[in-house]
Amino acid sequence: MTETTVKLGRETLAILKNFATLNSNILINEGNKIQTLTPTKNVMAVAYVQEQFPSRFGIWDLNKFLSTISLFRDPQMEFHEKYVIIGDPSGSSVKYYFSDESLLTVPTKDINMPDTVLSVILSQQIFTELQKASSVLQLPDLTIRPSEDGKNILAVVDDRQDPTSNNYSVDLGVNPCEEDFVFNFKSDLLRMYPGDYTVNFTETVISEFVNANIDLTYYIALESSSKYGG
Repeated sequence: MTETTVKLGRETLAILKNFATLNSNILINEGNKIQTLTPTKNVMAVAYVQEQFPSRFGIWDLNKFLSTISLFRDPQMEFHEKYVIIGDPSGSSVKYYFSDESLLTVPTKDINMPDTVLSVILSQQIFTELQKASSVLQLPDLTIRPSEDGKNILAVVDDRQDPTSNNYSVDLGVNPCEEDFVFNFKSDLLRMYPGDYTVNFTETVISEFVNANIDLTYYIALESSSKYGG
């Protein structure tokens, strides 16, 4: 392999596939940091992967790009100024041209998280349970709040526009916080790569989901109805 050739591992391919659910296009910079931003700019994801990319390049249709890579049994990418040649040792290849960067929705700066006021562990098992309940009961919202007696923290899927709607709750453990809080999400924003997450909340409208096993973080906007203290 030359300095301009990259072979993507399964984990990186899986991360990029997840990123494609957030934004159909992506700009990848030189190095090993990849990031994406939803078109509505309410979710940003950042990952540090094992591969080192030799140059900056834009992909207009990330799903199509990943499908192209999947055509090859042992794919590797040879980078050029305006395109990448994707091929394998058999000799088959595709010349895939990069996108004009001005057409892409990309993060323009890093997010500096304010001080964390509450952290909870959201396991893959619990998150899957909440997703299933949301789908079965057709509930669009997720709320992190104290239990009625304030001793524990609950994750609740419900419909905040309908006070008579069904709801489904899961106990996340002991509540260490003396302040009152309600952290509200739209469930369809929670499209994370599988795994366990530490979820950090601040007094502002931003939350941080940190994957427990790989260097991957999501910054997800809270609903304006969220509150802490007061």
